[in-house]
Amino acid sequence: MVHSPYREPKDAPFQGRHVNDESTLEIFEDYEPGLLDIDQCSHLIVLYWQDRADRNVLQSPTPWGPEVHGVFATRSPNRPNPIGLCVVELLGRDGPFLKVRAMDALEGSSLIDIKPYASEVDCVQDATIGWHEKLDLRPGELGWASHVPSDDKDGGTLDLMVKFDRKAVQDPSTLGSVEMIITGKLLIGCEL
Repeated sequence: MVHSPYREPKDAPFQGRHVNDESTLEIFEDYEPGLLDIDQCSHLIVLYWQDRADRNVLQSPTPWGPEVHGVFATRSPNRPNPIGLCVVELLGRDGPFLKVRAMDALEGSSLIDIKPYASEVDCVQDATIGWHEKLDLRPGELGWASHVPSDDKDGGTLDLMVKFDRKAVQDPSTLGSVEMIITGKLLIGCEL
């Protein structure tokens, strides 16, 4: 079971790798022996059930723009078989509890499986998403970000334009700057 700071879908980031929030994965007692040596892994692939997803959605816009794409060509949580996948950093283990960073699952989500992440096996350097590549955003250009969580008391979201360094988005380990702009004003600037 996932214990995370995200209670509602609107609370969760659109990708866990974009946040530093910590979560806890609770492994049922019967499966605890399967955690042997997991503390030797720096990162894990976590598969989980997105029980609050809309399973009737087959097409959806993305955070990258208002264009509609088939859900199997996106990372939308709303899909017929809502299995979530997240690569997390393992911070530590305490018995059946794993402390992780960069999880995007909601509180109470059921774990399906945990696997070690191995960059030499799991990272495909030249992988592409055709429609995303067609956005042709260059460093410093404006792109679209939809439904970004805001800091207001109502927990609303913002639709805003994002100026970003494409290399930093493709490889988050590379420092790049992100500027979020609303109606021509700088809202926030941060480092990836």
